[in-house]
Amino acid sequence: MKSVSPSDCLPHDHREALLVGRVWRETPHPGPALVTVRDGEVIDITELGPTMADLLERDDLRDAVSQAEGERLGPVAALLENSLARPQRAPHLLAPCDVQAIKACGVTFAVSLLERVIEEQAAGDPGRASELREELQGVIGSDLSRIVPGSDEAMALRKALLARGAWSQYMEVGIGPDAEVFTKAQPLSSVGFGATVGLHPASHWNNPEPEIVLAVDSLGRPRGASLGNDVNLRDIEGRSALLLGKAKDNNASSAIGPFIRLFDERFTLDDVRACRVTLRIEGAEDDFLLEGESDMREISRDPLDLVRQTIGPHHQYPDGLMLYLGTMFSPIQDRDGPGQGFTHHLEDRVTIATPALGALVNDVGRSDLLPPWRYGIRELMRHLARA
Repeated sequence: MKSVSPSDCLPHDHREALLVGRVWRETPHPGPALVTVRDGEVIDITELGPTMADLLERDDLRDAVSQAEGERLGPVAALLENSLARPQRAPHLLAPCDVQAIKACGVTFAVSLLERVIEEQAAGDPGRASELREELQGVIGSDLSRIVPGSDEAMALRKALLARGAWSQYMEVGIGPDAEVFTKAQPLSSVGFGATVGLHPASHWNNPEPEIVLAVDSLGRPRGASLGNDVNLRDIEGRSALLLGKAKDNNASSAIGPFIRLFDERFTLDDVRACRVTLRIEGAEDDFLLEGESDMREISRDPLDLVRQTIGPHHQYPDGLMLYLGTMFSPIQDRDGPGQGFTHHLEDRVTIATPALGALVNDVGRSDLLPPWRYGIRELMRHLARA
């Protein structure tokens, strides 16, 4: 595998970026602490708020973070190395969110729309994917990126597909007026940079989903962005969309990190809209290599529209939320045999990166063989009471 350079895991302009995150500390009490990075050093800024959710609510967020003083925990390069170690060494990075809801948007890119329809039609059988892809491209066409969801053109296509018997529930959320927004994971269950992500043991057709994740406060204001891996079980969801919970929410199936980059004059939502997110998958045993990318300029729904469809008068999130924006990357490169497409092997290494946010690096394991998730909200409350 390609060696991981700590410098490659940080934003290209990290010395000017406002970064916030969470680390696991053993002292003075074992538990999480809020941090920022300044001049290459990690600084404990827990005094600004007991949780990341509290910190992101501050109206003076940027000034507070840029001026905060606190204990210096050492070079950020050492923190990244600790996070990649096996086992991880303290202090190491956690997912940068804590009590926020973890929500995700699906089918926000034309390519992923086609692949979701293929999953549905294949009913979980990866061997049928190649044949179905050719058939569906003949009916639907391979380029839906110019169709605005909910537009007259989209509704005309919907009508035509219904007449041909080619309509799908994934087409409904892909080009219809309503976005797909689902609960990806529970608060405090996401893993961070360097951790191992989990695959459900029942799955034999799965893949990473490289995405940008918005950090949104309780008022619906995007305060920053991070990178995410929305680990996806194609066979489970392909059998039935009603199995989405099983396909998406498992032990360590949500990875976010390495940090949240706060929005400021150097990094705005327009920069998110222009990001190109790259994916690299390296096999530990078979020397497999797959590379791809998602271009946010090809997203069919604007990030602010996705935020508005998630939080507003119809649904409040008093602790804020992290919102996966979706991916255009659905790997189809054969790995285990002709026509079988891609699926993970255990110990794969997944690197999701974009210059403005750095890189999120995780290895792949089985959700039932990873350390159980035990640090929930009650444990966090006990930790804060001791602080």
